[in-house]
This record gives sequence, structure tokens and C-alpha cells, in this order.
Amino acid sequence: MRQFPLEMHHVAPGRVVEWRLRSTAAEGDGPGDPASRKASFNQDKHFTVAEESRAADDPVASWVAVTFEVTGPLDERALAQALLSFVQRHEVLRCAFRRLAGEVACEPFAPATLTLDPELVGTFEDAGVLSDFLVERFKRSIDTLSWPLFIMGAVVREDSATVYLAFDHIVCDGMSMPIVAREVLTAYEGLCRGEAAELPPAPSYLDFAEEQRRRYLSIDAGDGRLDYWKAFMGPAGEFFPRFPLDLGVEPGRMYPIVNEASMLLDAGEAEVFEKTCLAVGGKPFMGVLGSVAVCLREAGGPGVYRGFMPVSERGRSTWTNSVGWFVNTLPIEFDASPGRDFAQVMASVRAGFGEMMTHLDIPFVRAWELLAPEEFAARSWPYPVNFFSYIDMRKCPGAERHEDWRPTTHVWSARANGACSWFQRDTDGLHMNSIYVDTPAARRTMRDFQEALRLTVQEVARSGGFRRPVALTPQRRPARMTPLDVAAFARRG
Repeated sequence: MRQFPLEMHHVAPGRVVEWRLRSTAAEGDGPGDPASRKASFNQDKHFTVAEESRAADDPVASWVAVTFEVTGPLDERALAQALLSFVQRHEVLRCAFRRLAGEVACEPFAPATLTLDPELVGTFEDAGVLSDFLVERFKRSIDTLSWPLFIMGAVVREDSATVYLAFDHIVCDGMSMPIVAREVLTAYEGLCRGEAAELPPAPSYLDFAEEQRRRYLSIDAGDGRLDYWKAFMGPAGEFFPRFPLDLGVEPGRMYPIVNEASMLLDAGEAEVFEKTCLAVGGKPFMGVLGSVAVCLREAGGPGVYRGFMPVSERGRSTWTNSVGWFVNTLPIEFDASPGRDFAQVMASVRAGFGEMMTHLDIPFVRAWELLAPEEFAARSWPYPVNFFSYIDMRKCPGAERHEDWRPTTHVWSARANGACSWFQRDTDGLHMNSIYVDTPAARRTMRDFQEALRLTVQEVARSGGFRRPVALTPQRRPARMTPLDVAAFARRG
């Protein structure tokens, strides 16, 4: 399982059927469960941006989707029941969001009030036309301000089907997608056998959100738990770490996106890469992050890497099987200055990551609101931000069946003002998916960066280190130096 653009996914033609979620309560007085809950910090910010964008006639949208395969003739009735059971099981999917007394509230519909209405969308005989249709369907059918916040359907053929579900980000994260595939297919296969599916407990994301707000809504900017963020911001007071390469963007402007993906290492190379990382006391994601830092530095960035890294808040057991937006984002900083070999950079990444993880408890959105209130009021991050994400899909729920189900994840955003890259490891190797602004400068920069990164991680797999440690000289001094860069430069003369 990996993440790549929907446009790159070949779906064989067929008959497209969708199941529209409906609540009998919505046709009456409102949600079947009168107990309104407060949204999480992530959800509140996401909903607020959608409201403000709609008011300014400047729509901002994003979705996360999953597709997977059913082998053999599709039992449409069984699939519909599996989909309905899945929605009933996860409270966040049953929620309508609206603003009440200044706060964003989640109002869940009772499971018993939900039903699915099948709709024949059409029959497609050309894969290209079908792909275009699905891309537009996802873009136009999902609205943060309207319930339901996802669509469900299938491309049905005589001997197989491709099932798809696309969600507004407000109800899920990328790690929810393997859960979706496993639960729907496990339930579907059970129903086809006349058996009830046995699924592990999945506590409600709304409980997580409630606990999060209870703990952190009352903190202020002087709270000692924000000291890590303040140290990262430094004297300049920049909350967001800048992407260090030229993307050709103008301040305050949003751009259409490029969404592309590629393989960095095949399965054998990824295995060797992992062993190389383990041999110096690191993990594969640390090796990839260290390689990213070196490539950015070689392209003209600073020797000290500064970036954001999303981290799962699911824990080791509590929320493992729950659908929701369980993502915190934290800053990480480490030294990747010229002259440091692979083992030294890995040690620096390991130390930086270890320090970062000791400050996992503060929610990103809350830190943003308290420490950068002017930027928090905006509808987007203020400039291109350095961002790194890594997931080992082989460790996701249901991974043992991925070869049969062939699940894939797809992400999309209407516009951007920077670049984000996600890295995934699966049984086929190491992959990279990037979304970035569609400018000539960004296309050149990201093309060169991706190729440099591919060569770097391949060299690590082949030789156990970076291509060539480069001694820092005055001519190679980074154009933008942080205090750590200056200190490193002074130590080396």
C-alpha cells in the first residue's frame, strides 16, 4: 500500500455505483443523538478556514481517499451493508459540523437513523475518461461545510470491482485509510460467507477530541510546555520553518498544485537501506530524513535542518483502530552540516527526533494559536514550509492482506503556497509523493531535489554512506545561516 495521485491510478472501466448516506433524523428535527460535542483543535481550524474561504469566495478544499480491489463478482448488497456498518461504527463519520456560540460543534447522528441509497452513476468504457470522472467527482462531491463529508462507490465489472471512499480531511487522516480498507473488506468478506465480522474495539475520535480540549484549551503562551516551540522559533520568532529552496512563489498568493509520485528504492534496495540505518543505531525514516537534509543543503539550503514532522497521536493501542484526525505536527531540528558522514548525520537525526518526541503532548494548532496569533488568523501557512512525513505501510492494520486487496491512498488539495512530501515504505520499496505549487521554479526545484534524493538513498543502500562528504569552505558557506550553522562554521574554521 502506498500513496500516489489518483490520476496515476489505473482503474479498469466498468459500471459506477455510489451509495449515498442519508439520515432519517436529518429529514426531521436534526441529529438522532442530541449530545453535541466540541470539535478537536485540528477540526476547528479546518472548519474555520472553510467558512472564511467560502465567505471570501476563495474556496480551499482537500480530500483523502482510498481505493481497493474486490476479486470475483461483486455482491453489491453485501458491500452496501459493509459500508453502512463501517460508518455506524465510527462516530466521527456520523457527525455534522456547525458553529454554535462561536465554537465548532460535532453533532452525531444515531447509528440506527442512517441508511444508504444506491445510485447508478453511469457506465464507462474508457479508463482515461473514468479516471477524469473520478478526479472531478472527488473534488466536487466533498464539502467541509456540508454533511455527509465523504462519498462511497465502486467501479463494478463482471469478475472484479474497484471500491473507493473519499473523505474530507476533517473526519480522517492518512493513517485512517488502511483502517477503512481492512474494515470494509473484512466485513464484506464475512457477509459473503454468511458470517459476522469480528473487529477490534474502535473508540470514538470525539472522545479523543474532548480529552484534548479539556487538557489544553486553558493553557496560555506562558505555559512551560511551549518552551520547546519557543526555542525552535529562536530570536527571529518564526513559528514556521521555511522551505529552503526557491519555489518561485509570491507572498500571500496561493497556486494550483502539482501532485506527483515516484519510487526511490525498490524492495531489495529498501531492505539494504534499512539494514544500513540499523547498523548505525537509526531507523529507516531517520535515514530518509537525513538524506533529505543533505540534499536540501547541497542544493543551497542551510547545514542545520529545520522542519515540521507530523506524528501520530494514536498511541500503541488505544486509538489504533479508530478513524479520525489523530495527527500532531512538531518541529524538528538537527545538524547535517558539510563534512558529517552518514553515521554522524543519523546520530544527529536520532537526537533531534528524541528531543521532539518528549514534547508530543502540545497540539500543533494550539501552539500556533498561542505563539503566532497573527499567522493563525490567516487561511494558510504564511510561506513555503519545510515538511517531512514517513509511514511504513507494512505495519498498518490489515497489511497482511494488502497483496490481495491492493489498497492505495490518494491525497489532493485545491491550492498551495509551498511544498509537502510524504514518504511511504511498502513491500515494493520506498516511495515519495509530493504536492507543490505549479510554478516553473518549483517544477525545476522539485525535479532536481527528487532526483538528488533518489541518488542519495540509493548510494546509502549501495555503499553505506552519502556520496561524498563535503568539507565546509567559505565558498560553500550556506547563504542563510542559523545560529547552529554559525557555530558549526566557527568550529571548523
